[in-house]
Order: sequence, then C-alpha cells, then structure tokens
Amino acid sequence: MEISFLVKGMVIGLSIAAPVGPISLLCIRRSLAHGRRAGLASGMGAATADGIYGAVAAFGLTSVSGFLVVQQWWFGLIGGVLLVGLGAQILFSRPPTEGAGSKRVTLAGAYASTFVLTLSNPVTILMFAAIFAGLGIAAAADVGSAALLTAGVFLGSAMWWTILSAGVGASKSRLSPRALSWVNRAAGAVIAGFGIAAFARLL
Repeated sequence: MEISFLVKGMVIGLSIAAPVGPISLLCIRRSLAHGRRAGLASGMGAATADGIYGAVAAFGLTSVSGFLVVQQWWFGLIGGVLLVGLGAQILFSRPPTEGAGSKRVTLAGAYASTFVLTLSNPVTILMFAAIFAGLGIAAAADVGSAALLTAGVFLGSAMWWTILSAGVGASKSRLSPRALSWVNRAAGAVIAGFGIAAFARLL
C-alpha cells in the first residue's frame, strides 16, 4: 500500500466537490438558514456518495459502473424531480430569522437529501474515471491501495464541505434578514433551474 494513493484520492475528492453546483448551493443555503451543522451534514451526504462512486472506480467494479451509466436516464429523472422540488421548497420558504413559520431541516434529513441527490447523478462515475486517467491512476492493483484511494476521495470531499459550511456559517451574522431572504430566493431558483436542466438533458 502506498500513502500516495490517499493523497491522490484527496485531490480527486476536492476536484469533484469544489465546482459550484446544486449541492454547493444547497450547502450554502442551509449553512445560512439553519447553521453550519446543517450545512456540514449536507456536505457529508455528498461526500459519502462521492466516496461510494470513488470506490466503484478504484476497485474497478465495471459491472456496477456499467449498470449506473445504462440506467442514467432514470437516475436523471429522479435527480431532476428532487432538485425541482427542493428548489421550489426553498424559493417559497422563509429564512428562520423571519418568523416561526419557517421549517427547520434535521441533520439526518440534510444528510440524506444530498446523499440521494449526489447518487442520482451516475455520470459522476465517468468524471472519476476521467480524473483517474488524467492523474495516471488505473484501477488500484490491490485492495489496500483501492481502500486508501476511496478513503482519500471521501476525505478530500469532506474537507471541502467542512471549509465551505464553516466559512458560510460564520458570515451569517453579517447578513440582514432581507439579504438572507434574497439568498433564499436566488438559491431556490437556481437549484430548481438545475432540475429543469436535468429534464432538458433527458429529452
């Protein structure tokens, strides 16, 4: 086993998690609306799903990856429905600071929603394969190396979500209720837009 597999996995996890997308917006919105713990739980759900896809690529489970890619239409449909639903819910909800009518998210719910959303995009497995190839990594030669690579993917992704949720959560006190309301609307609209774009790709 080489510790370099762990480092490479962390680089891959960071590169997958860092680009701005619906999960990032969801993490940011929850960190602002419900606190950094809710944002971190959301990020950990995504990191867990990244770790699972990383394991599929690292262990060379071609039958699993093949099934995921073949069934990507259905996964895309599920993901699109979830994104539109979440986006609409956020768009028409009020930040907790605006009154008691606001609905708080549970940590388990925050984790589960991003876990399912991230898993519903099987194209991620192709991204892992492309990054593996770019870094000169084939399917790991032994179980230990594959395990280190998988752990690195999870840790790299988790590191990004920890930094993001902590940074955004710390800035909450500097935002007025009006600003939080606009963040709510913008995040909801964009997340729903990602869902509509997913439907468009299916067509």
